[in-house]
Amino acid sequence: MKKIVLFFALFIGLATTFQAQTDDSPVNWTTSFKKISDTEYDLIFSTTIKMGWHVYSQYSDKGGAQPIKISKTNKDAKFRLVGKAVESDTIKKYNDVFEVYETYFDDYAELKQRIVLEDPNITEVSLNLFGQVCKEVCIQFEDDYTFTLKGKATKKGPATIDDKSKTLTKKLKLDLKNAELLQTTAQKESSEGGSLLNIFLLGFFGGLLALLTPCVFPMIPLTVSFFTKQSKNKSKGITNAILYGVFIVVIYILLSIPFHFLDSLDPEILNTISTNVWLNIFFFTILVFFAFSFFGYYEITLPSSWGNKMDTASGAGGLIGIFFMALTLAIVSFSCTGPILGSLLAGSLTSDGGATQLTAGMTGFGLALALPFALFALFPSWLNSLPKSGGWLNTTKVVLGFLELAFAFKFLSNADLVEHWGILKREIFVGLWIVIFAGLALYLFAKIKFPHDSPIKKLSFSRVSFGVLVVAFVIYLIPGVMKNPTWNLNLLSGFPPPQFYSVYEKDTNCPLGLNCFKDFDEGLAYAKANNKPILLDFTGWACVNCRKMEETVWVENDIFTIINDDYVLISLYVDDRKELPKEDQFDFIKNNGKLKKIKTIGDKWATFQAINFKTASQPYYVLMSPDLEILHSAQQYTDRDTYYKWLKEGLQKFKK
Repeated sequence: MKKIVLFFALFIGLATTFQAQTDDSPVNWTTSFKKISDTEYDLIFSTTIKMGWHVYSQYSDKGGAQPIKISKTNKDAKFRLVGKAVESDTIKKYNDVFEVYETYFDDYAELKQRIVLEDPNITEVSLNLFGQVCKEVCIQFEDDYTFTLKGKATKKGPATIDDKSKTLTKKLKLDLKNAELLQTTAQKESSEGGSLLNIFLLGFFGGLLALLTPCVFPMIPLTVSFFTKQSKNKSKGITNAILYGVFIVVIYILLSIPFHFLDSLDPEILNTISTNVWLNIFFFTILVFFAFSFFGYYEITLPSSWGNKMDTASGAGGLIGIFFMALTLAIVSFSCTGPILGSLLAGSLTSDGGATQLTAGMTGFGLALALPFALFALFPSWLNSLPKSGGWLNTTKVVLGFLELAFAFKFLSNADLVEHWGILKREIFVGLWIVIFAGLALYLFAKIKFPHDSPIKKLSFSRVSFGVLVVAFVIYLIPGVMKNPTWNLNLLSGFPPPQFYSVYEKDTNCPLGLNCFKDFDEGLAYAKANNKPILLDFTGWACVNCRKMEETVWVENDIFTIINDDYVLISLYVDDRKELPKEDQFDFIKNNGKLKKIKTIGDKWATFQAINFKTASQPYYVLMSPDLEILHSAQQYTDRDTYYKWLKEGLQKFKK
């Protein structure tokens, strides 16, 4: 149980951890060396450790904090390490939380690493120092250190770039006029607020679905009865049940906290995560795995010892006991809530709100789980109206399994789009959904069964009604596999691949068949030659809201016409993983001094957006003249009337 307590203490302390890394590190290493012979040297690392913190030795037992490690920066470098480093005085102490002996430095640490040069003419060597410094929280440190053997040892200095990289970096920066117009507008705030509300409601809906699963539903009357019967009086029981609900919400909110620090450390990181090919394939695989768990072929559970220890801790009484009761619910219900939370996590981590969206979704999810416990505690008589547990709970799980399976293909589609594999074209994606939802319809009408299904003597009205709705949805999807569809699946805009990503047509790579440029310089040159304003469109292959804008707003005749006839459309895909030609690849120094390798088309345009427009969200639209004068405030995801008015006002200003 102590390990679990420590885990949550560390989890809650992550804010301190990230702050310590960036502001006031408890260790600052200095380096020196001592010459032993022409080919032997002792390379020395030393640091004074901030009071209360510990740096862990190379010899600290496994299972505790991570030991310090010294390695060659370049494995092919012509020198070798002689054994482990010689350490200054350490302390060895039993840690009853991790149940291991830990060896650590207190106050001061020094390590002498002996090396032997294989080439006596070497003048510099580099070593990597990795380790962990802990207090209530733990911080990993890692850096490369260069030792100049003919002089003082120096820590690796600030990042530098060559002349080519400086030239290409300079080319990315625009001399914008009226750039102040790009400041956050009420339109943007409204869009973000709407997006957060949507993800909150999505999380809330997910929480309601989780309530209707066999892992959670039976716990409602048991838990409420416990609070109302075990408390000294009714008001105390109600208070405890409400606190129980509050702690459920808090626990799920805490799960989103680390992602806020990822977002703040690098604004592009969540966009990179959400569009990473292998991560999307991983999400696809894991959601398929979750789906078959819901079908009943196996169970996904956290270690039973976790639940047992939380259950034991809940007997402590008071606020602590109630908190651990809530934590017990989160752990023992994981086999049902885990797949839903996994979908929420995967779907929320985009640049459009990033970690804030995830927190909104987790809040909604936790609130939906918590509400019944508080409400039934306030109105215990309502418990009598709850339906009895039965086969319908397993039916709910199976239905969720079909939904997970359908959702999984969105992530495979993301990977396919950003890599341009051409495997999962729009019609194939829709065809797979038709098969999945046709399977769901057959299940609801009891034509197919799964391992834990109870025998069905008669279909209920609700099951038949839901089955009819699913059949109607399948019929709605069918035109999506045709060359000339009767309708364009606008209800699903942003979820299937874009309409131009079709098996029937040669890829135009431009939405709706519009003429567009994929390179800013080419589009700018065309705009200058034709004296037309520019509609700069920062978009992404895996950007849901970008597709929604194209398929529900741009598709409108008046908007399509004004974009096609009056503007030069430049669409820059920030998640395109196609590599740039070697001569166009370069190094870019970020604001935090770290190097970023610009290797792909997406790297280039994401950096271009961050440098000039101080944002990393998509869709992001900018109106400008060929002379780089900003014509209007930037626009993001919005409605057709607002967007049309915005385009017209920008055009009028350009003509003036």
